[in-house]
Amino acid sequence: MCGIVGYVGYRHVLPILLDGLRRLEYRGYDSAGVAWLQDGSLHRVRCEGKLDNLARLLNGLQDVPSSIGIGHTRWATHGEPSEANAHPHTDCTGSLVVVHNGIIENCYSLRRQLQREGHIFKSETDTEVLAHLIERYMDGDLVQAVRDALMEVEGSFALGVLWQQDPDILVAARRQSPLVLGSTEDEGFLASDIPALLPYTRDVVFLDDGEMAVLSRDRIEISRIDSGRTIIKGPQTISWDASMAEKAGYRHFMLKEIYEQPQAVLNTYRGRIVPDIGEVSLAEVEIGLSPQVIRGLKRIVLLACGTSWHAGLVARYWIERWVGLPVEVDLASEFRYRHLLVDKTVLTIPISQSGETADTLAGLRKAKELASPVISICNVVGSTITRESDGTIYTHAGPEIGVASTKAFTSQMAALYVLALYLGQIRGRLSRTDLRGKLSALVDVPEMLENGLESWHERAKELADTFYTCSDFLYIGRNINFPIALEGALKLKEISYIHAEGYAAGEMKHGPIALIDRDMPVVAIVPQDHVYEKMLSNVEEVRTRRGIVIALGIDGDRGLARVAQHVISVPQPRDPDVNPFLYTVPLQLLAYEIALAKGCDVDQPRNLAKSVTVE
Repeated sequence: MCGIVGYVGYRHVLPILLDGLRRLEYRGYDSAGVAWLQDGSLHRVRCEGKLDNLARLLNGLQDVPSSIGIGHTRWATHGEPSEANAHPHTDCTGSLVVVHNGIIENCYSLRRQLQREGHIFKSETDTEVLAHLIERYMDGDLVQAVRDALMEVEGSFALGVLWQQDPDILVAARRQSPLVLGSTEDEGFLASDIPALLPYTRDVVFLDDGEMAVLSRDRIEISRIDSGRTIIKGPQTISWDASMAEKAGYRHFMLKEIYEQPQAVLNTYRGRIVPDIGEVSLAEVEIGLSPQVIRGLKRIVLLACGTSWHAGLVARYWIERWVGLPVEVDLASEFRYRHLLVDKTVLTIPISQSGETADTLAGLRKAKELASPVISICNVVGSTITRESDGTIYTHAGPEIGVASTKAFTSQMAALYVLALYLGQIRGRLSRTDLRGKLSALVDVPEMLENGLESWHERAKELADTFYTCSDFLYIGRNINFPIALEGALKLKEISYIHAEGYAAGEMKHGPIALIDRDMPVVAIVPQDHVYEKMLSNVEEVRTRRGIVIALGIDGDRGLARVAQHVISVPQPRDPDVNPFLYTVPLQLLAYEIALAKGCDVDQPRNLAKSVTVE
């Protein structure tokens, strides 16, 4: 959940550490700290709260003569947010520091053992155990001490280690938590995620589980933690540039990413479809999943958390109709605790923006244990989920910095739309005519989104002025738009802290209707599709109970205008199967403007992190 940065080279280290941590703020944090070597001594500064607090403490120190250090932003798991619990953590001598992402599951037994040996702990964190454990094994060789210590650790970790007595190297290691390395001719970098490295290098190396690295100015040496065996890895070149990870003139990353959705959807399907002839080509799936295996499938499981789960719920409607297979959409946090009926005839599709979501990764591994083929949907090249899948459909959304997912969601839907058509094509369920129609409807989506963004944004501002003081919202939809009601409610909860719930509109009479009164805004998704008349009836039920209706429907829908006090106009697509794309974006903008009106921190909502890499 945290952000890790490290640097060894020739430049002043503190500006690089602070800049890297700022580029990782989207991961969520409650405290921060840095450590560096200067004139043979180790220095450390930590604080609770935002990076601005840390920057104030470091004011005047940016030009200290040091070119090696590590930094960290912490999201609390063990111990409350405080300076004492902030990273980096030291050993008893104060000459060794550790930054860590993950959870040490056997930290309490290790802590008791180390305390019996005389080690003095100064924090409540599990991370401090690592510092003292490395100290226990230290015999002049930092790399071997780290290796020996990690052999005793149970749980997940991505860590960086700096030692006063070996002032020219950083040691890094990972298990089940992401860590990426970067280099130039005379510099080495480490970080939790790519954006921290982009201003300095595009050549990166992803550490895999069970690997450790030694970084110095002129080289990176990678080896296995358990055996010490050297591993040769060439760098991957990242096409993102640093400006992609910045706001580009928008007030918030979230708003910038909402406006990037037409391009994100386009990038996701481009090169994979040929609308004119009605054909889908997914070479990345064909590598890991042969047509013979696809034709022998009996069931599909979509596996995800949060917003990605909602994308899976949308995709279920597409897959069941176009592929002709039963589909389960599982919450990854629950999946592996069930008695799973999964085998080689069940395709598992994990969905994760980061590719590092701990619950989704654990579910993937359980499915593979049961011989299920795995095709993942992911945005981050080289992430753990992509490496452990049989194939991956990348969403090509670019970096998503805002904690509340926007463009990742619509690009996930685009990838799943294409995958559903591909599977239907291979299984012979869709004709060329069917495919041409569905693909042409998808091709229309980016332009329709682009044309609607400004008007939706202005309408969202108007509605926010009226409704930002409300304490509760209901969102309702039917059929393929029910998951969009869930996603709309989630966005409002995430960034405005207003209680909101999404419901299938047909369930209104089974409980939620009791909540409706003149103070309750109800957001209704009412496209002119095969359940349009039923949705109108549901909206009428709300209106007759004096509920406030904010309806999303096609421009010029007079029937809807008669029963709704407020209407957001959405264009009518050539095929209603693409409505989820069109109705998602206005709901994102409504949540954004309400949160803004309330004065909330839109990009970094409280208690949330971008990438949930612990269970």
